[in-house]
Amino acid sequence: MDDQCCTEGTVCTVPDKSETMKFDLAVIGAGSAGFSAAITAAGEGKQVALIGYGTIGGTCVNVGCVPSKTMIRAAESLRQSSVASRFSGIESQARVADWSALIAQKEQLVADLRQAKYMDLLPVYNNIAYIEGRAALADGGVTVDGKRIKADRVVIATGSSPSVPPIPGIDKVPYLTSTTALQLQVQPKSLIVMGGGYIGCELAQMFARMGTRVTIVFRSRLLPEAEPEISDALSDYFADEGISIIGGLSYNSVSHSEDGIALVVQKDGQDQTIVADHLLLTTGRHANTEGLELVPAGVAVLANGGIKVDDRMRTTKENIYAAGDVTGSDQFVYMAAYGAKIAAKNAINGNTAIYDNRAMPAVVFTDPQVASVGLTEAQAREIGIDVKISLLPLKNVPRALAARDTRGLIKLVADETTDKLIGAHILAPEGADSIQTAAIAIQQGMTVQELGDMIFPYLTTVEGLKLAAQTFDKDVKMLSCCAG
Repeated sequence: MDDQCCTEGTVCTVPDKSETMKFDLAVIGAGSAGFSAAITAAGEGKQVALIGYGTIGGTCVNVGCVPSKTMIRAAESLRQSSVASRFSGIESQARVADWSALIAQKEQLVADLRQAKYMDLLPVYNNIAYIEGRAALADGGVTVDGKRIKADRVVIATGSSPSVPPIPGIDKVPYLTSTTALQLQVQPKSLIVMGGGYIGCELAQMFARMGTRVTIVFRSRLLPEAEPEISDALSDYFADEGISIIGGLSYNSVSHSEDGIALVVQKDGQDQTIVADHLLLTTGRHANTEGLELVPAGVAVLANGGIKVDDRMRTTKENIYAAGDVTGSDQFVYMAAYGAKIAAKNAINGNTAIYDNRAMPAVVFTDPQVASVGLTEAQAREIGIDVKISLLPLKNVPRALAARDTRGLIKLVADETTDKLIGAHILAPEGADSIQTAAIAIQQGMTVQELGDMIFPYLTTVEGLKLAAQTFDKDVKMLSCCAG
């Protein structure tokens, strides 16, 4: 396949060969998971058909991680300016002067990374044939727009899309999703964010810091899968920034109003109407399985719509694997790439690699950031582990004191019997950069005693892990700097 050619704005295709050649592996989906599977197999000398539909690169680079995180960083710069006076003698002020310029810069970053990390990679791998079209499973391989592609093994990595909740009237209003919200050419004056998960939290705070009046609504609590202490604290910080928070409600209806979109909710038995320019839906994502012909192929689907896989990433159909968001779990780009690598290795080498998410770090890019790994206290108790807990407010971490920003806390969960660390949960402005240390500790089976005895650099957020570990049996307020 050495005649492949990729130029800017195009993708590699080999339609003539793909219809007659038999591939070792067909990968459906050309996002991070799809590329991971294809590159893994190609690296072992296999002939790979990589099948894409829509914009190459998938969710993360195009409409997810990359555009959202650069916008979040932009909003953080505004926030840092507004709170600079926490340092005596410092005054600062910043504002959004040109929203369209900010959006254009974001779009350029997306285009640059899509080119560098996806399109430019295809010519490097001569044994990957990129085929554009809608794929479906078929005997002996797949079909692409009805044309048969022969392949010994198949990896499905088609990702996910925003879900739309079944609320009366939702199909009659121009709602936003996490994709379209980041493409607005005019900054909204007001916004209702429906959903208190990580996407809702990130975007609600970002728009609020840009100057949009934001109301976030949700059925249970903010970040319902997080530790309750973190959820409660983050709710307080959001409120301090002027974000209206309404939780513990049900949705009655949504409709047009003279002032934009009207959402009627019920809370404590009372109806309440919330009005804003726009409604942003962040109520979850669903697996992209439409048109794949899973049922006729014998591939089982879970109750949440994701493809059922085992710890080898095998589906219920022999020689068909799945990875990433389409499996309905661990919906993070790095886990998608990891799972796809496992799937490709097993597809070509005999199912020896195991998918292990026990030390999977997760980050919510709010401010403070929410970072976690391992089990929560509730999860540990639910499976019968006798646990002990350490809870350390950030005001006890020297880094936070020096930064004059003590928002946050660190919660560690340990096995009472073995003293091993089994969960770590951080709410801190720099929490994302600290969680990997806890992930390594859990993966290596470290005890909290061993974690507390380790040497950590002073005046870092990660030092808070050491202090939290010491908090199991010491009062860290009674220790001098770096003592213990």
